[in-house]
Amino acid sequence: MRIRTVKAIYPRWNRPLSDAWQSHFWQIVVVVTTECGHTGYGYGGGGEPAVQVVNRHLSHFLAGRTLEGTSDIRAAWQALYRASLPYGRGGIAMMALSGVDLALWDLLGRARNQPVCELLGGRRKPSVRAYASGLAFETYRDMGFDAVKVFHHWREPADYDRTETLITRARQVMGPEVLVMLDCYMSWDAEIAMEMRRRLAPYNVYWFEDVLTPDHKRELAELRPKLDPVLAAGGEHEFTLDGYRALAAAGSLDIWQPDVTWCGGLTGALAILKLAEGEAIPVCLHRGGEPWGLHLISASNCLDLAELVGPEKQPPTGRAWQGVPELVDGHLLIGNRPGFGVEPDLALLA
Repeated sequence: MRIRTVKAIYPRWNRPLSDAWQSHFWQIVVVVTTECGHTGYGYGGGGEPAVQVVNRHLSHFLAGRTLEGTSDIRAAWQALYRASLPYGRGGIAMMALSGVDLALWDLLGRARNQPVCELLGGRRKPSVRAYASGLAFETYRDMGFDAVKVFHHWREPADYDRTETLITRARQVMGPEVLVMLDCYMSWDAEIAMEMRRRLAPYNVYWFEDVLTPDHKRELAELRPKLDPVLAAGGEHEFTLDGYRALAAAGSLDIWQPDVTWCGGLTGALAILKLAEGEAIPVCLHRGGEPWGLHLISASNCLDLAELVGPEKQPPTGRAWQGVPELVDGHLLIGNRPGFGVEPDLALLA
């Protein structure tokens, strides 16, 4: 089949969306159509600037291109990456490329009437254990989650007590056996991390996420063994394979967390997974409970742990995507619908 059009859209995020982090998190939708009538949808980052990257540049390298198999997607990815090298190699350009890549995988799955996980070699996990990111611990417990991540952004010394209170409450509400993680969102330093490790030792925190910024690879490597038994996790802000090679060379992290909507789509994530396997580093996708990451978790050796940000107990309204995987007893069930199995809310794309 031959590609006819490629179009990126920054959705009309004019109302709160129950399944979107920070209301929209600058996510874009990419729509690819073919001459024979098939359509594929992808999800990327970068907001309106990424829309311009796709519509005014990358799209020109795809129109008229043939797509018959996964090798064609990889070839298209290489062409787009090379075309964006002068201004890209990460950030907004890679976020834009991610949306295009995911749309191509979705398109191929729909054309073959197969879920994307089958295109990736077949599902190894029929369902994936989910973890909830947020503070509604009673709700998460009642929904069947047995893993939770608490957000914390350092502002002042009083945050030591505030954070310990949050972690204590998570343990009290959800029980002693659940996984409890802590996301620091690049706001700590080594001194804060060590004091938090000391204070939170009784609560058996599984990982500290994004302790320092992505530019502090050496400092992370020095800090990581001192945090033991807490693991150092991160990587959502590394967008390229070279970025992960640098993480591996420095020994910065115990767990890698690429985001498939930012790191070059599935094609970029597969390269990162291959590197991680060679380095014996486990991978836990950032926002992996979204359909794009979930299909990769199902078909790969990613950790059986998928993030859902702020999940709700009641059926949500105003979803950005229809047909998202069902949550049953804390696990996400991967259906058999073709592609990623979801459709965008067309009202947001008008």
